[in-house]
Amino acid sequence: YGKLSNQNIFPLKAWLKLGQFNNPETPGYVGFANLPNQVHRKSVKKGFEFTLMVVGESGLGKSTLINSLFLTDLYPERVIPGAAEKIERTVQIEASTVEIEERGVKLRLTVVDTPGYGDAINSQDCFSTIISYIDDQFERYLHDESGLNRRHIVDNRVHCCFYFISPLGHGLKPLDVQFMKAIHNKVNVVPVIAKADTLTLRERERLKRRILDEIDEHGIKIYHLPDAESDEDEDFKEQTRILKASIPFAVVGSNQQIEAKGKKVRGRLYPWGVVEVENPEHNDFLKLRTMLITHMQDLQEVTQDLHYENFRSERLKRGGRLSSHGYVLPLSPAYVPVCQLALLHLPHLKQLSVMTCHRVQ
Repeated sequence: YGKLSNQNIFPLKAWLKLGQFNNPETPGYVGFANLPNQVHRKSVKKGFEFTLMVVGESGLGKSTLINSLFLTDLYPERVIPGAAEKIERTVQIEASTVEIEERGVKLRLTVVDTPGYGDAINSQDCFSTIISYIDDQFERYLHDESGLNRRHIVDNRVHCCFYFISPLGHGLKPLDVQFMKAIHNKVNVVPVIAKADTLTLRERERLKRRILDEIDEHGIKIYHLPDAESDEDEDFKEQTRILKASIPFAVVGSNQQIEAKGKKVRGRLYPWGVVEVENPEHNDFLKLRTMLITHMQDLQEVTQDLHYENFRSERLKRGGRLSSHGYVLPLSPAYVPVCQLALLHLPHLKQLSVMTCHRVQ
């Protein structure tokens, strides 16, 4: 310090103060315990992507429930078709994407609606369009993952499917059984009893037991919440237990603000009283939202590690072919000699490897 001028001392002092490269007093401390903080900062900066599909007959309140869950209006200009229009109408796919930000955390939410499902006189093939859409998203992700630039892959795979069950029946309909059996190996299925305010408490519990028995009887694989780890706190363990016991979720949706007991609540007004959407004593809306938010990461992991890997392995076994989008999928080893033969007739490509030819092809 004695040989440094005043002009040089200040920057050095400021650097030492800002850097704070201090050796911690805790013996044996290295610092990699802060790695989760780095992952957290990177994830928050990048944002999150989630795709939710809603399937069910018309009039069960699918759109209302989704708007209630995320406090947004995904269908501002929706026109409900009449009975005559529905005769000529087939199942359509409508994907709506909205950017939601809460306390600095950004979520790119895509809701896939399926208008026309179950409306036809003959609904035998009404879910083929839905299955094709799920497979197409897997196929697109596989193409992007196999491409040259994999840094900015948009994940449009369906991570969760809310399947709406009518409260007016005595369990599952044949269409419900066939559809869930067709998609349970492709997406995480969460059964939801719609318009639960039409049921008494006894009817609701009876319907839940009936649905679970029929799901087990037909071998349908619905999404099961993961068990709480032993090191989790007791509150989280109790929450997980309650959520598991609430499946299938009996819900009520509404976007209207109603005054009840001197305060504004979202609910439905009836001549005999008010059904509060966010009251756990009235329905399972809060439980469904808690399940979706607290296990969103697990839903994505199951999609990646189970459903997508099953699709990927089956696709690679079949070998490469053009998809419905015109993408070229990875070729099987049987196609490699074809690439080598092409190199013999293209002198200017002799320097390319077989793998490079595979990419070009």
